[in-house]
Amino acid sequence: MTPTKVHCLFEQSGTFKNEFIKLGIPAEDYDIQNHYGETDNVVDLFVEIENAYEGKNSIFDQIGGGDLIMAFFPCTYFCEINQVNFSFTSTFYNSMTFDEKIEAILERAYNRFHNYKVLIKLFAIAERKRLKMIVENPYNNGQNYLINNFLIPPTFIDINRQLRGDYFVKPTAYWFIGFKPTVGSSYQAPKEKKLIKNTGRGSALEASNTRSLISPNYARNFISDSILGRPQVGLTQLRCF
Repeated sequence: MTPTKVHCLFEQSGTFKNEFIKLGIPAEDYDIQNHYGETDNVVDLFVEIENAYEGKNSIFDQIGGGDLIMAFFPCTYFCEINQVNFSFTSTFYNSMTFDEKIEAILERAYNRFHNYKVLIKLFAIAERKRLKMIVENPYNNGQNYLINNFLIPPTFIDINRQLRGDYFVKPTAYWFIGFKPTVGSSYQAPKEKKLIKNTGRGSALEASNTRSLISPNYARNFISDSILGRPQVGLTQLRCF
């Protein structure tokens, strides 16, 4: 598939956007924040999704059938660490009273439900409008909330992103809606390897942003392997899915 245009939702780094553009495909980033100066459309995507689901005006009115949505949906309430924080045994609650722990877990449960509900509505929008979409979220050895509870299983899981030149191993799940991925893998040693446990320095926001980063090499290879189906000169092609 060669998209007419790509809409990268919940991306503010410009990583995928810029690789699509380098490949001759127009692309834009959408996010509520603009920490990297790359967000083309600073919008509250949760509000836009709610509006589109209810039939109101939204950014989805401007997305055509030949376009592609890449949604890097927030994983905060779906990831493995969130599962751990539903238990009193989590060190996060060590300094809290019993009532404070209860309130914190109830708030966490509400926030997860809200995120889950919005993601389901995003899938409904893509189906109703016949849009092509890829949703990305981390995969944590079966402890990920979406892997165990979502509407449909992921289309495929990239077990080791470093094989495509990323900073992290970080297994990642992808849901393809409205089209099928092409089959291939560009093997490339990463220029820099990172461990998630070593990215906790600085503020919580800085650490979270660092852990969420994807290398431009990985973005280019993923686009070529799974969306465009284009072999790349100079990189070993492996059929691994």
